[in-house]
Amino acid sequence: MEEGARHRNNTEKKHRSGGESDASSEAGSGGGGVALKKEIGLVSACGIIVGNIIGSGIFVSPKGVLENAGSVGLALIVWIVTGFITVVGALCYAELGVTIPKSGGDYSYVKDIFGGLAGFLRLWIAVLVIYPTNQAVIALTFSNYVLQPLFPTCFPPESGLRLLAAICLLLLTWVNCSSVRWATRVQDIFTAGKLLALALIIIMGIVQICKGEYFWLEPKNAFENFQEPDIGLVALAFLQGSFAYGGWNFLNYVTEELVDPYKAANPGEPEDVCGRVPRGGAGLRDRGG
Repeated sequence: MEEGARHRNNTEKKHRSGGESDASSEAGSGGGGVALKKEIGLVSACGIIVGNIIGSGIFVSPKGVLENAGSVGLALIVWIVTGFITVVGALCYAELGVTIPKSGGDYSYVKDIFGGLAGFLRLWIAVLVIYPTNQAVIALTFSNYVLQPLFPTCFPPESGLRLLAAICLLLLTWVNCSSVRWATRVQDIFTAGKLLALALIIIMGIVQICKGEYFWLEPKNAFENFQEPDIGLVALAFLQGSFAYGGWNFLNYVTEELVDPYKAANPGEPEDVCGRVPRGGAGLRDRGG
């Protein structure tokens, strides 16, 4: 009888251990794992990039670029060079996004490549210095545009600018924390509004050119300096141009929330970005990278 009892106990233990292993395998295969909801499609992904690039910078930086460049021709060169640098960076981030399909952007890439300490330092520098200052500039620019029509003969009060900027930041923070879907909708709406404003500015510029107002665009006049050339001011013009293009890497912060990150990175060829990195970065693993 004792042997029969031992046999039954061993059988029950095997059944329990087998059930636990099956449950753990099902959880590991994606049944019960914790993951971000994939709610961002291709259109919303494009809206995130366009909405972040076409921010306050494009409406503020042109003045600084032109003033610091010293001539219209050099200002156009600054815009072309900074745009080319932005395109190269965007292509590199597209490949990083499909090779390391993790949310977090710079933090995830620095952590995976250089280790946890470098990733930790990069994250806290971004949280404490980079992003707060960037968002503060954007919010203050927005509040300035909103309040300026109410004060046509003078500058808006500083306290009003700061209060409206703080309210704007708190409202958008609440929207982003409450729902990704609502955040993408708000992003799409504001992107459409900014594209409409840019289209209006471009159309008015074309109208002025058609009226004959293109003196500074003529080659003989484009590089005529209206101030003394200074290498420091030219460098500042490049900085202003780069600020206007800022935001091209923001989609990589929500890579895990994309419905199909490979399609979002390259809609024409979802299997391969730039013809070298396949899904999941298998090519890099095969090469030992």
